[in-house]
Amino acid sequence: LKFGASGIGLCRTEHMFFDNKKIPLVREMIIAQTYEQRISAIEKLKPLQVADFKSLFEIMAGKPVNIRLLDPPLHEFLPTEEKDKLELADALNISISVIDHRLHALHEINPMLGHRGCRLGISYPEIYIMQVEAILEAIFQVQSEQNTYCILELMIPLISDVKELKRINAYVRETINSLEVKHQTKFNVKLGTMIELPRAALTADKIANHVEYFSFGSNDLTQTTY
Repeated sequence: LKFGASGIGLCRTEHMFFDNKKIPLVREMIIAQTYEQRISAIEKLKPLQVADFKSLFEIMAGKPVNIRLLDPPLHEFLPTEEKDKLELADALNISISVIDHRLHALHEINPMLGHRGCRLGISYPEIYIMQVEAILEAIFQVQSEQNTYCILELMIPLISDVKELKRINAYVRETINSLEVKHQTKFNVKLGTMIELPRAALTADKIANHVEYFSFGSNDLTQTTY
């Protein structure tokens, strides 16, 4: 804002998870052996996400904010040093072999085309649902407390095929609708996606029918093309 920005074009939510308060909960979520364990970790993360987003919307004071749902390969959040693995095993009361197995299972040969971005949202919809709920709860608090109208552009990452987008759109729109009913308010939300894979670029005409805007990730698009 000090440099004259008129909004935020890309808020990458994965960078919110790396601080000391959040990373243990993210690791707990990833290591979870059952749906119930994963939901338990997600519920602990949610208030921290609400606080982060609330601060963001307060600072932006009505300017548009483009927030991208969680994107990176999950193994990036897990410890690789032995002492860190031991600490995590102790904290979660599991054996270190469980962590090693999860690291091996999550390791990507090609992270750009692997189990990340929207494919994470297909395998674990509860993660994206939590993020959408946290963003909208933050907006509601800012609008109620400060009478500041918030503008949200919500971005689904790393789409390669329109079917992925349709799957995620369905539950994201359902989540938005349920929070609008809960708070008796209409949120200003545009749903979009990032065109950053060759297949997404080549099938953009099909993808365009299901979103209100595109962003272009020229970095990943360049790397995957070459």
